Amino acid sequence: MTMAVKHELTRAAAEEFIYREVRLLDTLELEEWLALFTDDGLYWLPIEDGDLADAADAVSIVYDDAERRAERVYRTLHTPVLDQSPRSRTVHMVGNVEVAGADERGDMRVLCSQFIGELRPGGQGQVGLNRTRVLAARAEYRLRATPDGWRMSMKKLLLLDADQPLYNLTFVI
Repeated sequence: MTMAVKHELTRAAAEEFIYREVRLLDTLELEEWLALFTDDGLYWLPIEDGDLADAADAVSIVYDDAERRAERVYRTLHTPVLDQSPRSRTVHMVGNVEVAGADERGDMRVLCSQFIGELRPGGQGQVGLNRTRVLAARAEYRLRATPDGWRMSMKKLLLLDADQPLYNLTFVI
């Protein structure tokens, strides 16, 4: 039995979804973050802007399907990963949210800007640690209506400096 799903997405609902998503990232509730994706969802940080159809062939910083996302979260939360010990602390700021209509699959495209402040504390003299850095990104979400509410079929972050040297992007952005 298939349940009818309402496909209307308001800007307020899109904002509420994204605010919840980034709060889960900031509070390291990463297993709950995983639940926000559809089974076929993609978490993508390309180096150059591109279409989703070409994502598998593009050079990317991150290109995670469900298995890779789960592995990334498990490694971050449950294993002593040197590049996240101590863990990064983050604060996300979201703005300019725009519901841009449906894509060819019927998923709703949501565009926004994000600033991510990140601090990874560490010992004196450790390069790149103990300093807050700010990452700026244009974000595109593809949200799919499901019986359980809206879920991400894609989260794409195009970092402003994606084509520049970036150190330690081992945290979930």
